[in-house]
Amino acid sequence: MKSKLLIALLALSSSAAFAAPETYVTDANHTFANFTYSHFGYSNQTSRFDKVSGTITLDTSAKSGNVDITIDTKSINTGSALFNQHIQGDDFLATEKFPTATFKGNKVSFKGDKLASVEGELTLKGVTKPVTLQVTNFFCMQHPMSGKQACGANATVKVKRTDFNMGKYAPHVGDEVTIAVAVEAAKQ
Repeated sequence: MKSKLLIALLALSSSAAFAAPETYVTDANHTFANFTYSHFGYSNQTSRFDKVSGTITLDTSAKSGNVDITIDTKSINTGSALFNQHIQGDDFLATEKFPTATFKGNKVSFKGDKLASVEGELTLKGVTKPVTLQVTNFFCMQHPMSGKQACGANATVKVKRTDFNMGKYAPHVGDEVTIAVAVEAAKQ
């Protein structure tokens, strides 16, 4: 009897050590990207994109994974219909030509069991640059309503508008932009 119990425990521990990567799909109702910049020094303005989608694959045992996020740039929400049109224009997002922005993260870093950063490439207005998202919050558990395994995170990165061909009014309208992403995703 003891040998069967020992074999069962060894089987459980060895399968946990070789856990496969798990893929999570973002929840459209709880995943958003916003950005903040200085407006002539008067104030820091914050706007958001209402439509963000993607997948996140994590292997917490191997401390590896990747992130694939798409932002619908036409879903910009500044709080003003007139300003939404202005930001979608050619001087800034050029949403007719570039209706999406993407982040493709190919290297994740952990501190213990917590996701700490994701390195990858941000493509905005047709320009791709390497960036590192700093993860400020990461939590996984069984979702109390759906019953599915789910993870959530908050991450930030600072970029320069001029690096993405959106430098109109710089430096008066701040060149440095902080992008913050709140994501919740359910296991497939």
